[in-house]
Amino acid sequence: MRILVCGAGGQVGHELINRAGGYGLEALGMTRDYLDITDAEQVANVVGRLNPGLIINAAAYTHVDNAETHREQAYRVNRDGAERLAQAARQASIPLLHISTDYVFSGDARAPYNENDEVEPTGVYGASKLAGEAAIQTVLDEHLILRTSWVYGAHGHNFVKTMLRLGCQRDALSVVADQVGCPTQAGSIADVLLELAQRYAQHGELKWGLYHYSGRSPCTWFDFAVEVFRQAEAKGMLAARPKVSPITTAQYPTPARRPAWSVLDCSKFETTFGIDTRDWHDELSIVLDSLARAAAIVAADAAQHTQA
Repeated sequence: MRILVCGAGGQVGHELINRAGGYGLEALGMTRDYLDITDAEQVANVVGRLNPGLIINAAAYTHVDNAETHREQAYRVNRDGAERLAQAARQASIPLLHISTDYVFSGDARAPYNENDEVEPTGVYGASKLAGEAAIQTVLDEHLILRTSWVYGAHGHNFVKTMLRLGCQRDALSVVADQVGCPTQAGSIADVLLELAQRYAQHGELKWGLYHYSGRSPCTWFDFAVEVFRQAEAKGMLAARPKVSPITTAQYPTPARRPAWSVLDCSKFETTFGIDTRDWHDELSIVLDSLARAAAIVAADAAQHTQA
């Protein structure tokens, strides 16, 4: 089955393209240079021309802080783009799998959020993603919305790669220690979506609706950073670990307010589909190994070029 992947240049989109063949699927990857999901006519034309059996939307306006001053752009992509894809999917009689976020919640809870808990975004990013969920739910019955959290991977910009860069540049740094969530590897999100797409290809149906999926084991950004440096040092990626000091959110003000607690309850997803979540410590090791291999290849190529 052919699947149309929107947002193919992003963290999850990149993994979807790379992994689709392993699930017997043909991925038709679209970056924003080739498909503007906010353009209804363009979306309809692409879907009609490529004739996919399913759409996966990994495209989003994800810059949380910039969204506060670029509200219209955030809503245009995260709400209107999602709606355009749902409309095209309905017209083509195909399903839409869509990625959403933990930022739809206020962060005031202290127990993992389930799919029925009250939503109350604290910023434009979360509000625009929530509006996208609502648009899809209104337009298209055959949809699956997957909320996830703290996404990182070997491709694109993310917390892990930022920490590695800073760890090579500094002897010490401070990281927020009063926001709690669950890091989720982009490759795992891609695997989950592709597994569901494969099941749909084989059986022609899925249990549609809203689900939560994230890495296992809550932590703070401080905890996450400490583990990044511990594993990176053990793998020879850092000469020495920098000293990491915990700070509060108030000590690191940002334009957008992040949820203090965004742990997701993934039991509905696990029970419905029989797919377990993965511990982020193990997943982090996989990503670091991938980054180390990529760095070694670059270094080898540079050395060969120098010798030549």
